[in-house]
Amino acid sequence: MRTELFIDGAWVGGSAGTFDVLDPATGSVITSVARAGADDLSRAITAAHAAFPGWAATAPRERSEVLRRAFEGMIARRDEIAALIVREMGKSLADAVAEVNYAAEFLRWFAEEAVRIDGELRTAPSGANRILTFRRPVGVALLLTPWNFPAAMATRKIGPALAAGCPVVLKPAEDTPLTALLLAEIFADAGVPAGVVNVVTTDRPGEIASAGLADPRVRKLSFTGSTRVGRLLLAQAAEHVVNTSMELGGNAPFVVLADADVDAAVQGAMLAKMRNYGQACTAANRFVVDESVAEEFTSKLVSAMAAVPVAPLINARAVAGVEARVSDSGGRVLLGGKRGSGPGFTYPPTVVTDVPRDSVLAREEIFGPVASVLTVSSLDDAVSVANSTEMGLVAYVYTRDLARGLQVSERLEAGMVGLNRGLVSDPAAPFGGVKESGLGREGGYEGIREYLETTYVATSW
Repeated sequence: MRTELFIDGAWVGGSAGTFDVLDPATGSVITSVARAGADDLSRAITAAHAAFPGWAATAPRERSEVLRRAFEGMIARRDEIAALIVREMGKSLADAVAEVNYAAEFLRWFAEEAVRIDGELRTAPSGANRILTFRRPVGVALLLTPWNFPAAMATRKIGPALAAGCPVVLKPAEDTPLTALLLAEIFADAGVPAGVVNVVTTDRPGEIASAGLADPRVRKLSFTGSTRVGRLLLAQAAEHVVNTSMELGGNAPFVVLADADVDAAVQGAMLAKMRNYGQACTAANRFVVDESVAEEFTSKLVSAMAAVPVAPLINARAVAGVEARVSDSGGRVLLGGKRGSGPGFTYPPTVVTDVPRDSVLAREEIFGPVASVLTVSSLDDAVSVANSTEMGLVAYVYTRDLARGLQVSERLEAGMVGLNRGLVSDPAAPFGGVKESGLGREGGYEGIREYLETTYVATSW
C-alpha cells in the first residue's frame, strides 16, 4: 500500500507531515499518508509542465495504447482495488467491484477517443478564404476528486486528459487517498511517462486548490464536489481565467406519475437511491409521487428499504448531517430515522413521508440512505416540484406512456434524465448538470473536448 506522494514518476514524502486515513466501518486508523504542502504541489506542477510538450506531441495511437494498458491493469488488479475501496470508503464489496469495472471503462473509452480528435475544413460564406480548425490540448490539468467513487471519479478525469495530451496533477479526497495512489502505480506500470500523472494527497484541500489555481502553469481545473466549494473555486479560477469543468451538487427528483408501474418504480427507486448507500450526487433525493399511487409506492418502498443492511457513511460529519436533516424534516418517519450505537459511522435506511415542499429534505442534498416522499396532484404539479431547486444534475421519471415520459423529460431542468431507469451513469454518455449543478460534461464524445482548445487558421489557395 503506497502512502507517499507520486511526483514526476517517483514516490516521495510530503513536506507537511502525514495524516490518518480512517476505516468508516470501524472508525479505526487504516494508515497514515503523506500530506502535501504548497512546495510539493509546485514540484508536481513543474513536473507536469515539463512533461506537457512531449506528451502532447505523442502520437494519438501511442496515447491510446497507454490508456488501454492502464485499463487492462485495472481489470487485472480489480480485486485488490475493490478491497481497498471497501476499506477506506466503506462500500460493499459488490459495489466496489462494480465501481472498478465502471472506472476502468473510462480508460477503455478514452483510449478509443484519443485517436478520434478531429478538426474541420470549411469555406467562408464569402468565398474569400478557407476556415481551418484543429484541436490542441489545453495544458496542465488540476483534478480535484471526491471520496464517494475514489476510482471512477479519478479515471473519469484522467482518461480524457491523457487522451487529449494533457498532463495531470490529481488531488484526491482526504477520506479516500489510497485508491488514487494505487491508480498512480497502475498508470506508471502502463507506461505513462514521468510527470504526466502526479498524485498529491492532503487533508488541507483548500490550501492545495488555492495554490494550484494561483499557479499560471495550471490551465485546466476539473472539480467534482459540492456547489459551495465549486463557487469558491470558480472565483479563484477567474483570476487566471482557467478553463474549468464543474460537477457539483444534486437534488435529484424521482417522479412517479399516476400511470407508472409501481413495482418497477420501486425497483428503480432502490437503484437510484441506494447505490453507494445513498452517497452519490446522482442519488434520488426527493420522491415526487402522484397522490393516486403514493400509498402503494410508499408502502413498497418501506419494505424494500427495510431489507437493506445498515452500512457506514464516510465519516462522523456525514452522519451528523443526515441526522440533522431527518430531525428537521417536518415529515413522518416510517422507517429508521435514528443512528445505532454500534462502531463506525453508520446510519440506517430511512423513509420519511408527508414531507413539506419547503422542508430541508426537499431543499438540500441528503447524501445518505434517506428517502423522502412528497405527494403531488397532477403531472404539471410534479414537474413544478421537480424543478423547484437551484440544482439540475439528474432526474428520474416513471410512467407507462413513453410519449408522456419523453415530454416530461424535455420539461425537467436537469442535465440527465433516467426514463424508467434508476441508473444513468455510463462512460459513453455525457455526464453533467445544468443550473448550479455544474459546467461541462464528463464521459461520452463530449468528455475529451473539455481538455482541448480549438485553433482557427484563415487561409486560401
